[in-house]
Amino acid sequence: MQNLIQFKSKDHDEYVKTRKGETKFGEHVQLINNLTNIYDDILALDVDYVIFGVSEDIGVIANYGKSGTYKAWDVSIKILLNTQSNAFIDPKRVLVLGHLDYTEQLELVKDKSLSDKKRITLARKLTETVDADVSHLMFSIIKAGKTPIIIGGGHNNAYGNIKGASLALNQSMNVANFDAHHDFRPEEGRHSGNGFSYAYNEGFLKNYFIFGLHENYISQNSLDTLNSTKNIAYNTFEDIEVRKTLKFKSEMQRASSHVSKSNFGIEIDCDAIKDMPSSAMTPSGFSTNQVRRFVSELGSYKNATYLHICEASPTKKTEIKVGKLISYLITDFIKAHGY
Repeated sequence: MQNLIQFKSKDHDEYVKTRKGETKFGEHVQLINNLTNIYDDILALDVDYVIFGVSEDIGVIANYGKSGTYKAWDVSIKILLNTQSNAFIDPKRVLVLGHLDYTEQLELVKDKSLSDKKRITLARKLTETVDADVSHLMFSIIKAGKTPIIIGGGHNNAYGNIKGASLALNQSMNVANFDAHHDFRPEEGRHSGNGFSYAYNEGFLKNYFIFGLHENYISQNSLDTLNSTKNIAYNTFEDIEVRKTLKFKSEMQRASSHVSKSNFGIEIDCDAIKDMPSSAMTPSGFSTNQVRRFVSELGSYKNATYLHICEASPTKKTEIKVGKLISYLITDFIKAHGY
């Protein structure tokens, strides 16, 4: 794949900081130094999980959002590889594949000579390129019998995740989305706000649960769409955390029952987490411990097909915070999912 940059031994040696008397996660993960065919090479490896990144925020820009989500992969993989390898987790079951890189495309979108209208049009067109790459990678990994864990990029990548998984399994996918926003906006050209509507209308998405919608950020038209669309269920952050009319634990169970009867994906949008640096950071949101509980609960189902953590937008000051959170979510998922 043209945009796939493999994570090789030289990257591993640069990132992993060994320490006497300790064994780091990165010392035992699997790598592919010479990729020839994605499907065949992954199929041949004795691993259960394949981690890859999507270093882009083209889909976010296409949705009039702020740039920055392309940074999440690099800060997260550095911290993940330097967590401890111990009896709680087996990193030998994990392949770190690499990341899809869109530096050149991002430079085109950020060209200052472009009008805002042309920038949005170009970004939406380029998002389709990202869609195709993500979909192909997801298809290959799942067809090879492995579980993908995707780091970074905008929530536009949910579409490629769902499409690739659906094609690999030859069935529509269910999805549980931990998110302040529904991302079920109209099909007006691809961007980070309509990955689920495109996937649903094209038949790749079946049951869809949105966990923690923020009532202040959903239009009445969108609310009417959700309420009238078969197979969509949701709750609001206000019902769980402000009015306390719903309980977090029972709502996790309701989300699970909506999606877990078939293969499903777990989508985590960092916009839903309080004070987490993201494309739409919020002062009012779920705690980091709550999102960890969500990933652990949903990840415990054997037909949880993938985990996607998106929309994190780290700065130099916040990169450790972001990297640690994403690392916790990845290891929580692996521990819950079992080997």
